[in-house]
Amino acid sequence: MDTYKWRLKLANFYPPFFGAGIRLQKVNNDFTYMKVKLAFGFLNANLVGTQFGGSLFAMCDPWYMIMLFHHLRKEYIIWDKAATIRFRKPGKSAVFAEFIIDDDLLTKIRSEVDELGKKDFHFKTEVKNKEGEVIAEVDKVIYIKKK
Repeated sequence: MDTYKWRLKLANFYPPFFGAGIRLQKVNNDFTYMKVKLAFGFLNANLVGTQFGGSLFAMCDPWYMIMLFHHLRKEYIIWDKAATIRFRKPGKSAVFAEFIIDDDLLTKIRSEVDELGKKDFHFKTEVKNKEGEVIAEVDKVIYIKKK
């Protein structure tokens, strides 16, 4: 396993993730796909017995930035800039989120940032239960600037 990928798996032991039951389940070899699981239990249940919104938000926080950093870090500065969450349905079980980028997106980012010098890029993630129902939607804004 690649050293960067191995270090990324250590994120499962990062205290805010570990304590909340957030686990990075899958990372493909070219860092264009990640799947994250948020377990459900008393440590991350809210007052009404459903998934705590902060944990839903945290499970989606770093992944797009990490993926983009892996691909673009030599030529570009990459920062999380903003994020919003919309709760669609109470989470009463484990939930999952997938994060996907592709070569076309990386080409587009390089082209636009090279032309403009810097740009904000928007990413949307759906948090789903095992039945595929959308529990929450998270929008991330990633700032990318030419070094």
